[in-house]
Amino acid sequence: RELSEMDAEDELDLAEMEKLKNTESTCLEILKKYDFTEWELMEWSEQQAVFNFLYDSMTLTVVFGPPIADEFFAARPSRSIMSLDFESFLDEEQAPPSSCLVHKLIFQFIESQGCWQKKCPKLCYLPQALFDISLVVNRCKILGEELEFLQRWGAKFQLLETDIKDTEVKLLFSSSVAFAKFELTLALSHDYPSAVPPFRVQTHIGNIGEKEIAAVLSRVPAGHHYLQRTVTSIHQNLLQAPR
Repeated sequence: RELSEMDAEDELDLAEMEKLKNTESTCLEILKKYDFTEWELMEWSEQQAVFNFLYDSMTLTVVFGPPIADEFFAARPSRSIMSLDFESFLDEEQAPPSSCLVHKLIFQFIESQGCWQKKCPKLCYLPQALFDISLVVNRCKILGEELEFLQRWGAKFQLLETDIKDTEVKLLFSSSVAFAKFELTLALSHDYPSAVPPFRVQTHIGNIGEKEIAAVLSRVPAGHHYLQRTVTSIHQNLLQAPR
């Protein structure tokens, strides 16, 4: 009888361990999914800290001032921050248009924040600043991947051309089945994909225009992979059969 009770306890312990392992696995997946640490620390000295982003194509240099009396950060005397300087090392002539767009949007965000030294006057504010930058870098990096996907696989969705100019993306659709050819231009900003971008439509052939596109886009919520979901929705709802 004692043995069977012990066996039952062992089984319960094993089940509990398995449950904990599954919970741990789920938590690690969530952490991985929402890990916006997009920076790499390249230098930390008495004078400055240097962080790299986006495969070393962008750098943030934080220049330290004197220590702050009676204030500590990470068990060391805290420091004032004199300046935060952002620099892009992207070769715009050699880089693909999607990479240029990503950099433009990131620097659009950086400039929209005004004076970074006021946002981050001392060391204890630096983790939040790095998180804010990482969040935008992460979103823009995913946008770059979306654009590369559409440029490579667009034909599957009757997408003839994906053209990037400054911060606008022009999508040229053509379908013989629906007897339609039209351009959808989306004006992107650093808020992508949390805000739905404004758009305009130019019809070349057929009767798919702004009204029809607006009806489809109204059913595509903002969020992860908005651009790909928009293209898929247009393909499914407007280009499959004659209108």
